[in-house]
Amino acid sequence: MDYKKLAYDLIPLVGGVQNISKLTHCATRLRFEFHDRSKVDAAAIEKTAGVISVVEKGGQFQVVVGNDVPVTYRALIDEMGGTATGGNTAQDTTPEKKPSIINRIVSVISTTFTPVIPALIGGGMIKAVLSILVLCGLSDSSSTYQILNFISDAAFYFMPVLLAYGAAIKFACNPVLAMTLACALLHPSWSGMVSAGEAVDFFSIPVRLVDYSYSVIPIILSIWIMSYVERLAEKYTPSIIKFFLKPLIILFISAPIALLIVGPFGAFLNTLIENAANAINATASWLLPMLMGALQPFLVLTGTAWAMTPIATVQISSLGYEIVNGPGMLASNIAQGGATLAVACKSKNHQLRQLAFSSGFTAVMGITEPCLYGVILKLKKPLIASMIGGGIGGIYAGLSGLVRYAFVSPGLAALPAFIGENPMNIVHAVITCVISFVAAFVATWIMGFDDPANEEDKAAPSQPKVQAEAAQAVAPLAGHAIPLEEVSDAVFSQKVMGDGLAIQPTEGKVYAPFDGEVASIFDTKHAIGLNADNGMEVLIHIGIDTVNLQGQYYEAHVKAGDRVHKGDLLISFDKDAIEQAGYETVTPVILTNTDDYSSIETVTGRDVKPGQTVLTVK
Repeated sequence: MDYKKLAYDLIPLVGGVQNISKLTHCATRLRFEFHDRSKVDAAAIEKTAGVISVVEKGGQFQVVVGNDVPVTYRALIDEMGGTATGGNTAQDTTPEKKPSIINRIVSVISTTFTPVIPALIGGGMIKAVLSILVLCGLSDSSSTYQILNFISDAAFYFMPVLLAYGAAIKFACNPVLAMTLACALLHPSWSGMVSAGEAVDFFSIPVRLVDYSYSVIPIILSIWIMSYVERLAEKYTPSIIKFFLKPLIILFISAPIALLIVGPFGAFLNTLIENAANAINATASWLLPMLMGALQPFLVLTGTAWAMTPIATVQISSLGYEIVNGPGMLASNIAQGGATLAVACKSKNHQLRQLAFSSGFTAVMGITEPCLYGVILKLKKPLIASMIGGGIGGIYAGLSGLVRYAFVSPGLAALPAFIGENPMNIVHAVITCVISFVAAFVATWIMGFDDPANEEDKAAPSQPKVQAEAAQAVAPLAGHAIPLEEVSDAVFSQKVMGDGLAIQPTEGKVYAPFDGEVASIFDTKHAIGLNADNGMEVLIHIGIDTVNLQGQYYEAHVKAGDRVHKGDLLISFDKDAIEQAGYETVTPVILTNTDDYSSIETVTGRDVKPGQTVLTVK
């Protein structure tokens, strides 16, 4: 899949770069916010090659593209000029429909937590590794344990600082000042006052002593207030002294408000949420995991799954584990994987089976969006089966007292996050996985689904299938042929765009590898797409990141739509000048329609010349 082309195709469909207000991404989806939603063509985006689905919930426009979303995100950032925000559309005076309060809250949580998730996962997984080391004999009084412990705890202790960054992005205020405000709440002097427990006042106003380490809600509310203070400071501060007076006003007003009012109120909400979750768990331990296990797909579909993140984070920070989110999510993720793999085993549709096998495996590892949007939601009955499996697994998780010790996306790959003080906890986690998977798999198998027919069956049901003849491509340039895996760019080495080979050129001339047509040629002339008469579709990409040269040192001798014959000169380039500019000239030759062939053979590990066969497919 050409994710750079996907990024290029998406820009006009979302109304252009100028219409993008904010762009972030999670594990599988791009998350847009727009100046003018009416300019976005959602139907066309959903039909775009490489897009699994479009979701518009939680105050964001979400484009699901699967596990390689970082590649698409980086390509989009390049198209947007290197920033995650587009232009200003102040000339648009059409009033926008205001989102509901629930969508606005979910949007705040989503945008605030998205940048923090990698730190929480990293710290959480170190906690899991530390638990394994203790089981293997590492003493909890050793300096090694102490060092790993504070490293794993850093992201949680300094949670307000990390969240301040995301909140500042959401509320459009200065991120550094926002993080400074968070640092004030965690300052050793304030911590000392809290520990001493003696009365504290600010200009004779009593200040409630609250420990803000590990907290979530106080800093989000504080940055929200700070954003208004910053706008007022921006508006009323004279330009000549704004450089030093504006930050003074922001911190001098925002920090005391946080300590006197917003912080204590947020801490009260933190405690209220934690006590409510604990009370429900004490009364009916099976209820929350069952509901999360059964309803998680709908929480993801509506974007409200983020609403549970602060609760889980508060519990992990205060208790060292959480019961609200992780156990039920583990059951749901495994169940969705089980239902999807049942589809893969039962379906006769080649494309559906391939998608179901890959996305089902990804789901049991912990990432469910590809299978949710690509398989079970479209087939409907497997969705019901996954809810049944998730609910049953969730009941066992609740009754067994399963807890999650680290903030990770639950799945087989994250099972170490369920290793902790209770040695039976990991056993209960494994049993939860087995129950959820088996229940969802069996339910899908029994309920069945509407299996779509293969395209070739619909087109010619009475004609026998014929084995395709071998097709070949010759080397498009002289040099040393190497496997794609040795290319430094992950887009090529991981074969995101397709299989093939790469050539380290010895001269700067690219020739047609077969008879065919020029499908496309980039304005920067560093890449050309070709369609062969024999059915092969090939992309020749001259150099790595050479798009940044904007066409310098390249000369195209053909244009899109031109008819070419094997050996025709396509592009010439100054190899030495490109390398002196700091760019690699290794040239991937990618078969972009790899999925059309069952056998692909490449010639690598030796020098090749134009005209020598390097790629054979059947």
